[in-house]
Amino acid sequence: MKGHVILSHGSDSGPEGTKVKALAAVAVAAGWRASRADYRDLDARGMVACIDPRIARLRHKLRPGERTILVGSSMGAFVSGLASTEMAVAGLFLIALPLEIPGYARAFDAAHVPISVVHGWNDEICPAAEVVAFARQRRATLLMVPDSHRLADHVELIAEHFRLFLSAIEDEPDLAALADIAE
Repeated sequence: MKGHVILSHGSDSGPEGTKVKALAAVAVAAGWRASRADYRDLDARGMVACIDPRIARLRHKLRPGERTILVGSSMGAFVSGLASTEMAVAGLFLIALPLEIPGYARAFDAAHVPISVVHGWNDEICPAAEVVAFARQRRATLLMVPDSHRLADHVELIAEHFRLFLSAIEDEPDLAALADIAE
């Protein structure tokens, strides 16, 4: 097993959502363990009230010492980024990324790891210009497509982009494993 991919769905979706399901299949086919968090019960609390419990649930899926990639769509991307600042991850694959949630005290942040962002030019919820600025500032890989927030017309392209992202992560040394060897 190459590592663990943890996928987080958006607030109007679930672990069987189209994008999350497609990306989980890509991860498994590439030799990674894939798990899809289910936040639907937390999402019933409301947009702001679900964020911290989502991060806590995501944190519990992490296995220490295992190379982990966090993948998220919309609210799942927001939570994955914030969680990455609290736990060791090898990379982030973020789709339809909101950089802030109105009413939530923290703005989006992410660990300094390889980041790939996929976003729609016509995203009606998360302004494209803000995401482009974030990607530029963080030197993240950015795939912009002519689509809305749901990115329903580009699932196959997103899956291929994710496959390439996983391949690039595989080529990077696993620093956590190297630290274990050094001790």
